[in-house]
Amino acid sequence: MSLLCKHFILGLLLLLTAQVFAAKEAKELPPLDPKFMGIHPMVLVNNGSDILASYLPSYQAPKNHQLVYKLKVKDVALVQLVRDGDFITIEPKPFNLQRLMRGESISIKADVYIGHYKRGGTLTYKSKELSFDRKLYHRTLVELAPSGKMQEYDAVNLGKNYKLLIHKIQKAPSFDHLLVIDAVAGCLLKFNTSSATPKESELHYKFFHCGTIKPLYYETQDFSG
Repeated sequence: MSLLCKHFILGLLLLLTAQVFAAKEAKELPPLDPKFMGIHPMVLVNNGSDILASYLPSYQAPKNHQLVYKLKVKDVALVQLVRDGDFITIEPKPFNLQRLMRGESISIKADVYIGHYKRGGTLTYKSKELSFDRKLYHRTLVELAPSGKMQEYDAVNLGKNYKLLIHKIQKAPSFDHLLVIDAVAGCLLKFNTSSATPKESELHYKFFHCGTIKPLYYETQDFSG
């Protein structure tokens, strides 16, 4: 048997072994909890050509989750809409949120709105197919810190020196806040503000020394108590 043939057979065996292990891991995933089935609205934001979907959480289970995903988008028109629009939200068809919580790559259909889907937004795309590619962040809103002036952020590496900063929502009143910075050296992720729900401009000033800032999303109404 030639050396080339041996290499081919070895490569084929390795591929088959990997597929067997992948199938085994997939089968070992626990059943989906039906309580997470429902309509799970999100806001779409962009970092360059990348589109991120951030879940619009509430304090009430089972929707008490901060969750950010990177989408796989081939539709140039959608990329332009998110890039140029001030505020883009989606209202997906019912699906089980637990699939995203555990990091699955899935496709769903969603109505896309310019503006807030529940606050007078304009329906732009009906039943648009969106591919959720990679989980970037997940935090369950349980055992929250008391509402206060001390704010804390988590940082997620987006590559090329970009960091996604996500405010850790506290007990009401609090706020949801996402922004991207292009450097993190010397950047404080825990600091005091003038109130439990400071203006967005005050928060941006706190990150002034971090590098270039790209605001993505800021919301207080849903966390007023």
